[in-house]
Amino acid sequence: MPVISMFFGLIIRMYFFDTDRHHEPHFHVEYGEFEAVFAIQSGELLVGDLPTAKRRLVQAWIEIHREDLLADWRLAVEGKELFRIDPLK
Repeated sequence: MPVISMFFGLIIRMYFFDTDRHHEPHFHVEYGEFEAVFAIQSGELLVGDLPTAKRRLVQAWIEIHREDLLADWRLAVEGKELFRIDPLK
């Protein structure tokens, strides 16, 4: 599962061919012992948990990079190489 971004201890990943479980464009986040899945379109936390401050950082990052995330999603469902997305600064 490729890492597409990392910032403030958060690791953002996208699986290839990952359309069955959540049925919408999404990505996975790891932060220490926490794991979560976020919807790209809405920024909604679909599964898992993150500390509130980290969840807000991820949601702000989604707002800034939604188009990049959707472009990577289209590549991921086709099994193609993904692009790195700038971290939140």
